[in-house]
Amino acid sequence: MRLSQLPWTTLKETPAEAEVVSHQLLLRAGLIRRLTSGIFTWMPLGLRVLRRVEQVVREEMDRAGALEVLMPAVQPAELWQETGRWERYGDLLLRIRDRHERDYCFGPTHEEIITDLARRELRSYRQLPVNYYQIQTKFRDEIRPRFGLMRAREFVMKDAYSFHLDQDSLDTTYAAMAQAYTRIFRRLGLRFRTVDADSGEIGGSRSQEFHVLADSGEDAIAYCDADGYAANVEMAPTFPPAAPRPAPAAALARVATPDSRTIEEVSALLRTAPARCLKTLLVEAADGGLVALALRGDHNLNAVKAERLPQVARPLAMATAERIRAVTGVPTGFAGPVGLDVPLIVDHAAAALADFVAGANAEGFHHTGVNWGRDAPEPAVADLRNVVPGDPSPRGGALEIARGIEVGHIFQLGDKYSQAMHATVLDQDGRERIMTMGCYGIGVSRIVAAAIEQNHDAQGIVWPAPMSPFDVTLLVLNPKNSDAVTAAAGALYLQLQEAGLEVLLDDRDARPGVKFAEADLLGIPHRLVIGERGLKEGLVEYRRRRDGAEEKVASSDAVAFLVRQLAATDPG
Repeated sequence: MRLSQLPWTTLKETPAEAEVVSHQLLLRAGLIRRLTSGIFTWMPLGLRVLRRVEQVVREEMDRAGALEVLMPAVQPAELWQETGRWERYGDLLLRIRDRHERDYCFGPTHEEIITDLARRELRSYRQLPVNYYQIQTKFRDEIRPRFGLMRAREFVMKDAYSFHLDQDSLDTTYAAMAQAYTRIFRRLGLRFRTVDADSGEIGGSRSQEFHVLADSGEDAIAYCDADGYAANVEMAPTFPPAAPRPAPAAALARVATPDSRTIEEVSALLRTAPARCLKTLLVEAADGGLVALALRGDHNLNAVKAERLPQVARPLAMATAERIRAVTGVPTGFAGPVGLDVPLIVDHAAAALADFVAGANAEGFHHTGVNWGRDAPEPAVADLRNVVPGDPSPRGGALEIARGIEVGHIFQLGDKYSQAMHATVLDQDGRERIMTMGCYGIGVSRIVAAAIEQNHDAQGIVWPAPMSPFDVTLLVLNPKNSDAVTAAAGALYLQLQEAGLEVLLDDRDARPGVKFAEADLLGIPHRLVIGERGLKEGLVEYRRRRDGAEEKVASSDAVAFLVRQLAATDPG
């Protein structure tokens, strides 16, 4: 592609609406353009990146035996009503009506559609297992679209759905999809981790997420390189401390804390560490009352773990200030275990405290020297908190925490959708059997943003080679001043293409400084520069984008040299 034939516009200033690096650089490099909130147009160079990602995804899905289909984006309401998700999905679902006043939605996902297809097309166990996939545009009406492609309303996704006669068959396909996803992200040149995860709204018995590691990631990942464990922080378990709880050594006392409600305020006032304080949270209970959840002051409640408690209402809802005062008689910030008249569940670490600080269930007061078994009953104990660095891994090592961007998620759905929609086949004995399902998603457009979050510097994007819009950019310096330079650049351009390389030829009549800056902004991994001085010396200048390594190369060896460079940087 010749840049002189492409109306490519870059931006020197960062657009005000762009909060994260990927959004900023995608706009500045002219790869996408905003149409409206959370909806973007893919420009020619950006679309090349998206298509390269799609190609890798498609090749690995085909290699794993999945069959590509393309399902409708507009979906009839009655299928969603069969599974109960028409109302449950909430405002994320973009509902529309046709001229006959029939209800539809623009698909955010396709479980209902593929299950309807399967119950129509699949009749016998002999047709199983089967795995269908598509790469298609989805729409989720996010209340606050942000971060560009990271949390857009319209996005490109690969979703796959498998159908099985039994769990063993599902396990086999699930493992194959996990391996395919690993190959995809390795081929794309991304640093990632596979983590155990919560199934969320999609449902099912088991799921794993694939996270691209980046400091800007919205998700926290707990991992241990020593033993190979990795999980979303929501899923990582904590364990009771190994050491026994110390015996009481202090007397119970009530102290005035009139202007201190938070752990930070109380610990500062009483000159004690937050880890020596008890955090008592009141949440709505399953029976309509309240239940208290207590943690150490330096720990945070894990909502997923809390929701799994049978005593707690789902979804988890913190009690309002009015409810707290009505039940405990005191405002928020002063609840504690001594004399508390609601059910109390305590985290492992909090249950190991002795001589701790807690609310006194009286406005403006806290207790010091609180001990379980003496001042408050021995509590019911559960795993309630998020893990922190240094916590033990389930496999014996010590956990670290990293930030990640979720780009893939695989689920074992079981019969959640096939049961609701009566998707059956006849087994070997001629009996109807509900099919077991798996679901496997990749955020194709989100991968583009995640790759930039992981691969950039002060000058711009640094594409992993397999995702770059081109293999090499060929810069021609001052082409209008020298017919010989223009001719040599044109010849090299053709030679590179004949060698199978994708080449972006910058033959524009622009200053060299502009070309260099925009080449760095666009982030193509390899750059060749041809100018009048180098041409006289029989040389071209090479620069590798990732580390800035530069080298002068004989013009006659430029193609072979570049082929060697690409082979050396190919992650696949």
